[in-house]
Amino acid sequence: MLAFLKTLKIPHVFVLIAGVIFVCSVLTYFIPSGKYERETLMINETKRNVVIPGTYKPKPKQITAEGLIFVKEADEGKATPTSLHGLMMAIPAGMEKSADIIFFIFVMGGVISVMQRSGVITATINLLMELFANRNLLLISLIMLVLAVGGSTLGMGEEFIPLVPIFLLVSDRMGYDRVVGLAMVILAAQMGFAAATTNPFTIGVAQGISELQLNSGLGLRIIFFVVSLAITVAYVLFYGARVKADPDRSVVAGDHFEIEEPAAAPRFNGRHLAIVVVCGALFGGILYATQKMGWWMTEMSGGFLLMGLLAALIGGLKVDQASQAFVKGMGEMVVAALVVGFARGIEVVLTDAQVLDTLVFNAASVLSEVPRFVAVQGMFLFQTSLNFLIPSGSGQAAVTMPLMAPLADVLGITRQTAVLAFQFGDGLSNTLIPTSGILMSMLALARIPYAKWLRFMLPLFLILSFNAMLFLTIAVFSNYN
Repeated sequence: MLAFLKTLKIPHVFVLIAGVIFVCSVLTYFIPSGKYERETLMINETKRNVVIPGTYKPKPKQITAEGLIFVKEADEGKATPTSLHGLMMAIPAGMEKSADIIFFIFVMGGVISVMQRSGVITATINLLMELFANRNLLLISLIMLVLAVGGSTLGMGEEFIPLVPIFLLVSDRMGYDRVVGLAMVILAAQMGFAAATTNPFTIGVAQGISELQLNSGLGLRIIFFVVSLAITVAYVLFYGARVKADPDRSVVAGDHFEIEEPAAAPRFNGRHLAIVVVCGALFGGILYATQKMGWWMTEMSGGFLLMGLLAALIGGLKVDQASQAFVKGMGEMVVAALVVGFARGIEVVLTDAQVLDTLVFNAASVLSEVPRFVAVQGMFLFQTSLNFLIPSGSGQAAVTMPLMAPLADVLGITRQTAVLAFQFGDGLSNTLIPTSGILMSMLALARIPYAKWLRFMLPLFLILSFNAMLFLTIAVFSNYN
C-alpha cells in the first residue's frame, strides 16, 4: 500500500474535489432516491433539522431530456438526478452554504497577518525556542495538547487554519520537515475533535438528538482522549526523529518549498506581552460566548476583528501598515477558504438528488440484522464512510443520530455507545478524507500534496481506527452510559 502511495499522483485540490462532485452527480442516476420527513428541534439553543425515524419513502426518478441539461423541479413525489446545470451550480451553491466559514477564514488570515506584522508572533516563537532549547519533544507535546483540548472541548478546527504557516516555521526552527509542522496543528485539532469531551457541534448535537443528558458519559471519552492523543503525539515524534536523523526519509523529501523567515527577529518585549495578554483575554471571551451565548462564525469574526485592531494599536502599526497586512493575510487564505465551499458541493449534489437519505436508510437496515458487537463496529464504519459525503459533524449527527439512537435500543446497545460510534467515525476520518475542507485547506497552505500526506497519515489512521473499535467493544460489553 505504501509503495503504491509513493507513485500515486493526485491532481490539484480543486480538481480532486470537482472530480468527486462529478462522480457523485453520475451516481445520482443509479442510486435510488428517497427521503425522510424532517422536523425542526431546538438542541442546545440552536435549531436543527433532524430526520423522523420510520418516515423514509422511496421516490421514482424523473429523467427527461430537458432535465439532463437544466435544473428542473420534479413532479410531486419524484426526484430528479443531477443535471449538467446542477453540476455546474454545485460549487457556487456549496460556496453560498459555507459563506460564514469562508469569510471567517479570510478574517482570521487577516488578523493573524496583522499580528505577524506587529512582531508578536515571531518574538513569541523566539521566546519559546529559548525556553525549550534542546527540549523539542516537550514543546511539540505541549502544543499538541493545547490544540487537542481546543478541538475536544469547543470543536475548534477552522480557527486553526491560519496557524499553519506559524507552525511550519516552528517545525523548521526545530530541524523537522513541514509535515511535522502541519501535523502539530491538524492532528492535534482533529484528534481532539474525534475524542470529543464537550464539543457542542458533535457530542452536544448527538446527545441532544439521542435524548441523553448533555456531556454525560464523560469518563470513557476522557480516557479515549488521553490514549488517542498519546498515540498521535508518539507517532509524530517518532516520524520527526526519523526525519531529523535522515532528511531523505521525509515524505516530502526533494520538494523545494522555502519557509519564509521574517526579516527581523525581535526580542519579546512589553508591547508583545501586552498583545498576548489582551488577545488572550479576547480569545477566552470569544470561546465563552460560543458556549454560553450561541455565537457562531459571524459573531466570532467580529470578535477576531477587534483582536486584530487592538494588536495593531498596541503594536504601534500605522493605519496603512495594518491595512496592507490584513489584505495580505486574506490573500494567503484564498485557496484555504475556497476549498471549504468546493467540498460542500458534494453534499449539495447528493441532497438535491435525494439520494443521501437512501444511503442512510439502507445502512440502518443492514445494521439491524447483525449482532450488537458487530453492529457497533458497522456504525463506526458507516459514520466514517458517510463523513466523506457529509464532512460536517453537526450535519452528520442531524441525519444519522435520529436513526442510530432507536436502532441501538433494538440491538441492545446503549444510546451513549451509538453516540460514541458517531463521534469516532466523524472525527478520525477528518484527518484523511479529501472532502474535508479543513484538511485540504491546511494541506494547501503547507504545500503538501495529498498523496504524500496519505503516506504519512494512513498508518496512524489504521492504528487509531483499531483503537476506536477496541473502545467501542468495551462500551458494548460494559453497557456504557
